[in-house]
Amino acid sequence: MFKIRKAKEEQLTAPGQVKIKKKSQVPGVMITQYVEVLPDGMSTPDFTRKPIALTIQEGKMAFFRAIVTGNPTPVVTWMRNNGEIDEERYKFTFDSISGEHQLQMPDVCADQADTYKCYARNEFGKAVVTVTLNVIEVGYKKSKAMKESRTGIQTTFLKIGSFFNKNKEEKQLEIDEHFWELLLSADKREYENICAQYGVTDFRWMLKKLNEKKLEREKIFLYKSELELEMSLKDPNSKMFLFKDGVMIPFDADAEIKHGLKRVGKKFVFSINGVNPEDAGLYQLEIDGVKIFSTELQIPDVDFLVKIQDVKAEEREDAVFQCVLSRPMKKISWMGKNNPVEQGDKYDVTVSDDMLIHTLVVKDCLLLDKGIYSAVAGLKSCSAWLIVEGNKDESMVGKKKKFSLKLQDSKSCSFETAPSFSVPLKMHQSPQRYECYMSCAVTGNPRPHVTWYKNNISLNTNTNYYITNTCGVCSMLILNVGPKDSGDYTVVAENSLGRVECSTKLDVKGKKSKYKMLHIKFNTNEKHKSLFSSFTPLD
Repeated sequence: MFKIRKAKEEQLTAPGQVKIKKKSQVPGVMITQYVEVLPDGMSTPDFTRKPIALTIQEGKMAFFRAIVTGNPTPVVTWMRNNGEIDEERYKFTFDSISGEHQLQMPDVCADQADTYKCYARNEFGKAVVTVTLNVIEVGYKKSKAMKESRTGIQTTFLKIGSFFNKNKEEKQLEIDEHFWELLLSADKREYENICAQYGVTDFRWMLKKLNEKKLEREKIFLYKSELELEMSLKDPNSKMFLFKDGVMIPFDADAEIKHGLKRVGKKFVFSINGVNPEDAGLYQLEIDGVKIFSTELQIPDVDFLVKIQDVKAEEREDAVFQCVLSRPMKKISWMGKNNPVEQGDKYDVTVSDDMLIHTLVVKDCLLLDKGIYSAVAGLKSCSAWLIVEGNKDESMVGKKKKFSLKLQDSKSCSFETAPSFSVPLKMHQSPQRYECYMSCAVTGNPRPHVTWYKNNISLNTNTNYYITNTCGVCSMLILNVGPKDSGDYTVVAENSLGRVECSTKLDVKGKKSKYKMLHIKFNTNEKHKSLFSSFTPLD
C-alpha cells in the first residue's frame, strides 16, 4: 500500500498512545513504539535495507529502494521537504518476492532535488529514514522562473564543482566542533547515536571528514612548516594580518624570512622557517578585520631512548641503523650525507607496530655510500657513521685464500646484571577525553619482568590500559583519559638478581579548549618536525 503525503504532514498520535524511542540495527533509522509492551509475535516496523543518498545527472532515472519488516506488515509512505509527490512525476513499485519498495523518478529534473523521508508504519509504531537527492544540471536550461511556476516552490540548482565545496562548507559551519571531539574519542559503535543527537544523516561525508581530522591531528611537519589554504577573495586588495597568541607578527610575500606568504592563483601558502620550540602557539589569519581561521602549532615532545650506532659493512652487504623513541611516531626523517633518505630501491625505511622502533636499511652498500647518517624526530636528532670496507686485495678475486684463526683460551665471565631504569617515568598532565602515554626504559640480564601499578593495584591484566615492552622500552597508553585515571603510577622491574621501581603521578585536567576546523592541506619538507592541530575557521 502507498500513500502520497505533503512535505510537512505528520500523523498524530492517538489519545493514550505512548512514544518510546528504539534503536535500530541499521544506522540512520529512527523507530518510535506506540505501546509500552508489544503483544507476543508482534513487532514495530524497521528497515533491513534503507534508501541511500543519491547524486545524479538531470534527465536520468533516479530511484530510492527500501525493504521493511514488522508484524503487522507496515504501510510504506514517501514524503519530501519542499513540494508534493505526485503520480505524474513519481512512480511507486513493490516487488512481492524480494519485498522491495521503490520510489522512482523517470527523467529526473533539478526541481526534484530535495530531502526525502521514507516512513514504515503499523499499529505498534513507525520507522523513518531521511535521504537526500542531489540533481546535477547539464547543458542549456530553462529559466528559474519557469521552473518555479511549474511547481510553485523555489527550485534548487546544483553546479558541478561548486555543489560539493559549498555543501561541505555549510556543514562545517553548522555542526558544533564538540560533535567532532566526541567522534574522535568515541568507539565506532557510538557513531550512530552521536550523529542522531546532532542531526547528521550523511554518514559517508561524516566518515570522510572524521578521517581528515584524524590525519590533521597526526600530521608531522618538517624543519620548514608550510600551511596551504585555498580561498577566493572578493576584493583582491583585501588586507591580511597574521597573529600569534593574539600578537600581530610580520610576514613577507616575497622574501624568505621567518614568516612568509606566497600566493599562486587561489592558493595561499604560509610558511615558518627554522621551526624551534618558541614557535609553538596559536596562529590566526585575519582578512579585513575578520578572523578566517585559527590553528595551533605544537612541537612534538620526543627523545631518543636508543640512538643509532656506527655501522661497519663490506661492499655488497646491507647496513642497518636502528633507534628507539620515547613516544610513538608514525614517521621520522632519515638523512644520508645531508640528503633526505626515502623508501626505495636503495633504502628500506620501516617502523614497528608500536611506532617506537624505527629502522633504516642501506641495501647493497658501495664505497660511495659511506658517510654520516642521521635520524630526526621533532627537534631531536642523532647521527652515526656508515663505514664501508672494500676488498683489500682485488688481485685475489676468484682465487682461493687461506685463512688462519688463532683463538685465545676461553675465560668464564658473567653478563648478568640487576634491573635498572636508564630512563625513568616522568610527571604527566592530560586533559579529559584525550590519550595519555607513559614510558620508561629498563635494562637487566636476565630480562626483567615488568609490572605496572596504579595506587598499588596491578594493571597488567586490565584491558583499559594498553601495555607494551619492546627492547626494554616499557610503555602504557590510556585511551579517553578521565578523572578516574588520576593517581600514582608505579613500574616494578625484577629478575633473579634484584628488584627496582620508579613512580610518577598523573594529573587529569579539565576539558581542553576547542577551535573550529577548516579543511587545510599541509606541505612538508626539510629535516625537523613540528605538529599542527585543531585547525579551524572562526565564526
